[in-house]
Amino acid sequence: MSRYRKNSTIYSILIVMCIVGFWVFENFYTPDTYSKKNDENNASSFPLEYLPSSTTGDIVHHSYFSLSYYEPFEQAEWVAYELEKKHLTYDDRNRPYFIEDPYVKSKSADWRNYRGSGYDRGHLCPAGDRRFSEQAYNETFYTSNISPQDKDFNAGVWNRLEIQVRQWAKRYGKVIVITGGVLEPGLQEIGEEDVDVPKKFFKIVAREEGKKFKVLGFLLPGVEQQKPLQDFCIPIDSIEALTGIDFFGQMDVGLQKELEGNVDTGDWRF
Repeated sequence: MSRYRKNSTIYSILIVMCIVGFWVFENFYTPDTYSKKNDENNASSFPLEYLPSSTTGDIVHHSYFSLSYYEPFEQAEWVAYELEKKHLTYDDRNRPYFIEDPYVKSKSADWRNYRGSGYDRGHLCPAGDRRFSEQAYNETFYTSNISPQDKDFNAGVWNRLEIQVRQWAKRYGKVIVITGGVLEPGLQEIGEEDVDVPKKFFKIVAREEGKKFKVLGFLLPGVEQQKPLQDFCIPIDSIEALTGIDFFGQMDVGLQKELEGNVDTGDWRF
């Protein structure tokens, strides 16, 4: 065998080995958990008095957000977190892998369900809100914190709403955020695990102002919109009717009825 043919054979073998190695890495490699090893995940950083109800009972408390996982839909029915002014840093973070959430009883859906689907892995608790620490940032890449979203929606009106929430956190010092997709029968599904694609997404933003409690609810179709964000404000009662979730059930009944039955954008600066 000539030296040229011998080298050609070696190169071919190396190329095949690289292709096989890449395929194995893409399909079977899963990094370790992003949570600290001594983190028992049994304590909520989210105020318990504002924790929504869970229709599934599968509530998980991570270090910087909480969620209720809905296994049949392979995503969270809600994610809840506090966003403080001090959280809003511009620290440069290396983007980690999306991995399954080891604290979800059934484990969350594999990220590979999204591959080739045409949908983004849309964060519910935004990674951009959690740059202040490596762990806080990495935890947003659990697949329990993502939902399939149209690319233009994710980069468009959904991103605009996330930016608006950050502006409110800067202005008011701290806001409470509860968000998720509207999970209902008959949705399109993607991947081998049949991850459902919500047609609508909600976001509830609340804050304390002295002894008063201010709240605003949004419901957005899952496609790009050019309308002002105020046009998507609806009563919390309406979001509860769509989702079956009780958002402020631990409040005084009279106050809850007053807050959830009305929309008052005058308490918020857009």
